[in-house]
Amino acid sequence: MPKHSQHRSRGKFALDADDIEWLESTPETDDGPPEGDRWSTWDQSTPTEKGPKPYPDWLVTELAAVDTEHGLLKTGKEADVHLISRGVPGTDRVCLLAAKRYRSSEHRLFHRDSGYLEGRRARESRMNRAMANRTAFGKQVIAAQWAVAEFEALCRLWELGVPVPYPVQIVGTEILQEFVGTPDGYAAPRLAQVSDGLDDLWKQLVEAMVTLAGEGLAHGDLSPYNLLVHEGRLVIIDLPQIVDVIAHPAGPSFLDRDARNVATWFAAKGVAAADPDTLADLLRKESGRT
Repeated sequence: MPKHSQHRSRGKFALDADDIEWLESTPETDDGPPEGDRWSTWDQSTPTEKGPKPYPDWLVTELAAVDTEHGLLKTGKEADVHLISRGVPGTDRVCLLAAKRYRSSEHRLFHRDSGYLEGRRARESRMNRAMANRTAFGKQVIAAQWAVAEFEALCRLWELGVPVPYPVQIVGTEILQEFVGTPDGYAAPRLAQVSDGLDDLWKQLVEAMVTLAGEGLAHGDLSPYNLLVHEGRLVIIDLPQIVDVIAHPAGPSFLDRDARNVATWFAAKGVAAADPDTLADLLRKESGRT
């Protein structure tokens, strides 16, 4: 048998004495930003994890930028939305963003996800089993799927001209998007809080829903509580459950439910043109699912 060397050979990346001496003599440095809560995460997203080009002029993409937390905007069963500012220290380059953060596995996730997750399957059977059993790992997989689904939906709808917040980027289960509100951080009201200009808002909403249906899509959970009104403009939010009504076996029912939810509300507010059945028929026709 060959004789073993007295000394085990060093690995390719092993440290030698000089390396260790240098590390021990080098003081620890704080890699945090000079102000704010974290460095901008812009460079942590790949090109496909960033919003559609051209990027808006207001968006701060400089790597020297920092993100500063300004508090909670909205809490929900699946995710919380926080207000952050992203700016370059010492300059006037700053923008406000809404950071939607899907909750970690210790929370109760996605109370009605079974219908929406139809057709969303992970490639690995282990992931599929974990999702089906709602294990901690499975919930993390679901959270990631919902975050990606929402970001992709925002990108697609933005490019179609549907009124949604501009999707800035996705990092893990955090979606950063355009903040819809005032420059000093006051969020736009939900439609449910608005009483003026409803006839025009109804027209805007029907146009947006027809565009969605024409692409074979339904919001899936549309209501006066996930529609914002900013300076007379309607903005659709909360899109993780967007439904492909052509592929989904119950696709038309999602169109009908969206139509019923919003048309009933507008009709109750006195908008004469708002009729659930008429809108549902229109959406089915546009989608080809009559």
